[in-house]
Amino acid sequence: MKVLLTMIMCSAVNSVCLDPYPLSYHDSYYDCLNSGYKEALKKQKEIGREETKKHEVYIKFTCTWSKVNEI
Repeated sequence: MKVLLTMIMCSAVNSVCLDPYPLSYHDSYYDCLNSGYKEALKKQKEIGREETKKHEVYIKFTCTWSKVNEI
């Protein structure tokens, strides 16, 4: 089994989240968490300071065990 990293982007202003987006599979829960924090920071920087401020964007992620190895 693998651990699937899924990212979810939300707006606190609109109280809405986009549909979860599967990113990658990992061999361990620990590796998935590390990747999740890195990917969330990368995405936040990509969105930028102004858009983050305007929409109060925040990113959350999940790591779930999965038997499927396809995204």
